[in-house]
Amino acid sequence: MDSQVKLAIVVKVMGRTGSRGQVTQGKYEVMAATSATYPPPPPYYRLYKDYLQNPKLASEPPPPIQGTYMLYGGTYTTDDVLPSLEEQGVRQLYPKGPNIDFKKELRSLNRELQLHILELADVLVERPSQYARRVEDISLIFKNLHHLLNSLRPHQARATLIHILELQIQRRKQAVEDIRRREEAQRLLKESLGTLDGH
Repeated sequence: MDSQVKLAIVVKVMGRTGSRGQVTQGKYEVMAATSATYPPPPPYYRLYKDYLQNPKLASEPPPPIQGTYMLYGGTYTTDDVLPSLEEQGVRQLYPKGPNIDFKKELRSLNRELQLHILELADVLVERPSQYARRVEDISLIFKNLHHLLNSLRPHQARATLIHILELQIQRRKQAVEDIRRREEAQRLLKESLGTLDGH
């Protein structure tokens, strides 16, 4: 939220403004200064102000964090592991184990989701007070679908990377072929000019 909007909200709540909409009380002026849109840079940036003149004077950056760390009030880990549904307190609707047929399970959950949505529509028409159970079931199916899709992310990333590398190889081969064609055209042009100069 923009600092002017925040200030306007506080002013509107308190109802005290001067001419031209400025806040007349001192404590609100302080609040306006402290709630800037963009925070100032962290103080350690001064360590690197002469970096271009003498890079050796600047201190080394801190090593990458290993393990867990706090960010915006939440605990995160550097291990890129997808937590299981059980760890998240959610009942798993598809079989456990490493050999999951993702396509089959996604189709099955999708069919089940469609059925539950139809049942929810039926319940909303006939017994509107009993809709909560159906909504919980639909939420559970969505959580399972999302977990299955998220477990496919590493495969998707690998396939995307392979595709990008194949495109790069193809572009480089085309560039090499283009350079060879131009060299051949240049050689033929020189030979033609040489034969014309000789006559």
